Formats: sequence, C-alpha cells, structure tokens
Amino acid sequence: MADKSSPLTGKELLQKVKELAHLSKRETAKECGYYTLSKEGKARVNLSGFYDALLEAKGINLDPDSGKDGRGREPTYRVSVHKNGQIVIGSTYTQEMGLKSGDEFEIKLGYKHIHLKQLDADSDEDE
Repeated sequence: MADKSSPLTGKELLQKVKELAHLSKRETAKECGYYTLSKEGKARVNLSGFYDALLEAKGINLDPDSGKDGRGREPTYRVSVHKNGQIVIGSTYTQEMGLKSGDEFEIKLGYKHIHLKQLDADSDEDE
C-alpha cells in the first residue's frame, strides 16, 4: 500500500492506475494513497480526491481556482453590517479593483443603497 501521507499524483498516479487495472476503483484509490484511517483503524477511501488527482494528471482541471493559495474564502460580492454599525469591504475586492492604500471615495447615500465614487487624486474636488 502507498504511503498514506503522500498520495500519488501526475505520471506516477497514471502509471500505478495502469498497473492496478485488475483491482476495483476503491482498491486502486487506496493503493495510490487516497485514504484516511478512522479511529478504529479502518481505511476510509477518498474516491473524490482520487478522481480529482486522476483528472488533473490527465490534464483536465475541473476547478479553475485551484491555483490559489487556499487561504481565505471566495468573494461573494456581498457585505453585511457588523454589530458596531460598520461595513467592511475586504482586500479581495480592493485588489481586484487595483486600489491602493490612501485612495479616497465620496459616499453617496440613496434609498437602500450606498454608492462609492472614487475621487481622482489629480482633479480638484474643491472647485
């Protein structure tokens, strides 16, 4: 059985799958390292992880965001008012817009909406 801490990927995975063609899908996944041990010591096969790795090894990536570093959450383009009455816009949105520290906005309140209008650093808003 493969080392549990390092499941096979890439060409190694494809080669091992060919070698184990006579086994069931579950056994093949287990032999390639796609399993965890339960408290009782029983192997729980991770077929989903196995299939994902197999597709990726064949050059098919079903998760286009997998190149991200895995930290944080995906942007939802929604915010909520915090208990202290503040609304915080996360860095994901400001980075996506190319905003820098010190950029300023004019707040325009409407009926049930807020508009943020970016102020130009070059233009004179006092005129």
